[in-house]
Amino acid sequence: MLGMVQYTPVMLDPNTARAHLSLSDDLTTVRLTDTAQDCPDNPERFKPGVAVLGSEGFASGKHSWEVKVGSKTAWDVGVVKESIIRKGRITLNTEKGFWVFSLRNGDQYRAGGTVLTLERKPQSIRVQLDYDRGEVSFFDSSDMAHIHTLEDTFTERLFPYFSPHVKDDGRNDAPLQICPAKVSVTVTDTDHPSEDV
Repeated sequence: MLGMVQYTPVMLDPNTARAHLSLSDDLTTVRLTDTAQDCPDNPERFKPGVAVLGSEGFASGKHSWEVKVGSKTAWDVGVVKESIIRKGRITLNTEKGFWVFSLRNGDQYRAGGTVLTLERKPQSIRVQLDYDRGEVSFFDSSDMAHIHTLEDTFTERLFPYFSPHVKDDGRNDAPLQICPAKVSVTVTDTDHPSEDV
């Protein structure tokens, strides 16, 4: 039996989402809305920052996920340390614990403090975390072209970070979506381990 199994490597954490963010039922899509959700102002929730974290943090190993950004004109994806400040103004730099790749105004890309020039506008971004090597890398998912790598020494748990960003004259309404991953599964006969069944 040979099959393909789909799973989502990252799920969104509703307890961290700003009240104006709407999450899909399967916790893989986030969109900014005009109406605030009725939710408690708990310490882990972003306010007024337009952001949400992944539900699982990482303190070792290699992890990756893809985010569909489509034709949005502004967004942020990456990882953040668990102790980031979530209330008040957010500054997206590595000194504050944000290892993030961003788009502004439809064509201005930045990772950490570095301004980037891209030959084409990616529709989907692969975020790759190598915790032990201290690397967060970003790729264009269409052909896995490397965009940029941020390097640092990680000392605490890191969480996936997503921001669909504010609306830009109505051009930034589309959501951010975590893409499902496909895993190949091959089952072999335990009596004849060299033969596929």
